[in-house]
Amino acid sequence: MPALGYTYDDHLPADFSAQSLRNDVLTGLTAPRKWLPPKWFYDKVGSELFEDITALQEYYPTRTERTILADSATGIVRAGQSRTLIELGSGSSEKTRLLLDAMIAQPAEPAEPHADHPVDPRGKVASYVALDVSEDALRSACAGLVSSYPRLRVGALRADFTHHLELLPKGERRMVAFLGSTIGNFEPAERAAFLRALRGELGDHDQFLLGADLVKSPDVLIPAYDDTGGVTAAFNLNVLDVLNHSLRADFDRSTFEHVVVWDAENEWIEMRLRATQDMVVHLSDLALDVHFDRGEEVRTEISAKFRRDRLIPELETAGFVARGWWTDPREWFSLSLWGTA
Repeated sequence: MPALGYTYDDHLPADFSAQSLRNDVLTGLTAPRKWLPPKWFYDKVGSELFEDITALQEYYPTRTERTILADSATGIVRAGQSRTLIELGSGSSEKTRLLLDAMIAQPAEPAEPHADHPVDPRGKVASYVALDVSEDALRSACAGLVSSYPRLRVGALRADFTHHLELLPKGERRMVAFLGSTIGNFEPAERAAFLRALRGELGDHDQFLLGADLVKSPDVLIPAYDDTGGVTAAFNLNVLDVLNHSLRADFDRSTFEHVVVWDAENEWIEMRLRATQDMVVHLSDLALDVHFDRGEEVRTEISAKFRRDRLIPELETAGFVARGWWTDPREWFSLSLWGTA
């Protein structure tokens, strides 16, 4: 066990974030309909703003998913019978603790100790691997878990789950968790490709735990992304500060406004930034001038909402087998467990 109490494997080049940002901005802001991917919200300020968002009364997803986990983590772990928990896009790993508590407490089949896996007093093999692109988030989360769970084997894997699923640590009876309805940030074709790729990396006894936000009234959905206090607006506009700082751009955030739209046909929320005047923005590091007409919009996020009778066929098409479904009394959010055979 290293001095820090967890293993750390970095599979991203030092300039990964910088090059990814350059490529995304160049592609997105020169497209006929401008867009930016939501991952660039999360600099230090953006991450802090998102934590504020999760505490808002209007923003139901985080607390609803946490409530489902609090009520059902034992049943989820029992259904999965997994020895290793791997979390994609782990972030702070806060909700994960509910799964870890249930996993460590769950009686297990007798297992021989293994050099790579500590065994708790009941013989339960228990390990957790966090996968994220943010080194700061990984180190902070893993240090906290080591402190709280001294007998848990903890690993940090710095990688991008959209490109590096082959790096998932090998082992038997793994549960891969993808929480927070991050799956909703994919467009349908991207989502299908991601699910197929993940299925290809899982073995016969592995499980996939998916958090997915469900379709509900726009009267609930729109305020969740356009709160009265303007926190989500500040979060959305902060991406312009990210571009100013990282690409030496000259966006004036006062000339853009936060816009939220419910797309009933696609059943997703779109967050956009709308130009309030004609302008030209210069991005020095890209040697790029971007023209905006008054009223022109940049899409910064989609957040797809799901229906059970449509989500199940998507997972089955990717090769998964349904193992369990958990939701809240209002059926606003879901956790579903999927096997591979």
